[in-house]
Amino acid sequence: MRARAMSTRSILAEGPQRLLEAAGVSVDRMPMLHVVFDKLAVQASEGARLLSTAPAFFAVEKITTERVGDVLDDCETGFAFGILHAAAWDQRILIGLPHELVLTFVEAMFGGDGSEAPGNERRPLSGIETRLARRLFEMLGAALHVSFASVSETRFVLERLETRPDLAMIAPKNTYAVAARLKIRILGRERKLFVLVPQAALSPLRQDLARDRSSEAAARDPRWTRQMESEIGRTEVIVQGVIEERQYTLEDIVGLTVGAVLPLQATAHSRVVLECNAKALFWCRLGQTDGHYTLRVETPVEIGNELEVESLP
Repeated sequence: MRARAMSTRSILAEGPQRLLEAAGVSVDRMPMLHVVFDKLAVQASEGARLLSTAPAFFAVEKITTERVGDVLDDCETGFAFGILHAAAWDQRILIGLPHELVLTFVEAMFGGDGSEAPGNERRPLSGIETRLARRLFEMLGAALHVSFASVSETRFVLERLETRPDLAMIAPKNTYAVAARLKIRILGRERKLFVLVPQAALSPLRQDLARDRSSEAAARDPRWTRQMESEIGRTEVIVQGVIEERQYTLEDIVGLTVGAVLPLQATAHSRVVLECNAKALFWCRLGQTDGHYTLRVETPVEIGNELEVESLP
């Protein structure tokens, strides 16, 4: 009877934890997840520069708790799946890339400008497209390593690439997982991908993910703060207004001669983007004052939130 009583107390003590795990990971109870995936979007935007000359901007669309089977059931066709192994967690996470995203990156990598209609996005990926998809998975794995570094130091190594949902199962179908969906703006098109992290991988990190480090503001030295603001305010930066961007082949450049005319589609009413260090800052209007060209700032380019970067003109 004594042993039975001890067993009952043990079950009662573990009951709330078991109920919590059965209900799935609560994203609201882990505010650091939003910080982690926001960092992922920033790192992925930087990493995409190595794959394409056309800028690609990533942003988090939503983070939810879903069953693994429900997520994969929505990906019957037209997806490439990357299974990444996190050695420190001894767990695997899943990244899903729709074919339309892979094809858009292929188009951008080979100099496309997005003017042509997308191809057949339901067909199987070719060898070159599969290699690029692998590069995208590796880039996202490196971005995940950086974004999770403040919570857990682990590397995400691409283990394999699959094209069928039933072969991409990283956990039983009824297992809960955190599904982060990101949107990408490239070549004037908006594409999406998802990252699936099983509950078993996040359970050991629950305490670290529950701490909102953004609210842990350290005491500031007023004199040091004023000094920093003063020095930063005096820093000189170089900005430039871009009326239109055109892409040329090396043959076109070699063929240029003195007096050659490069036609532009932009007009006096076209918007001009103000850039600094190749990053878009503001949309402007072109004007003139006292014999000088001027730019009137109209609206900021909200790259991180609304992905408002447009094709010029």
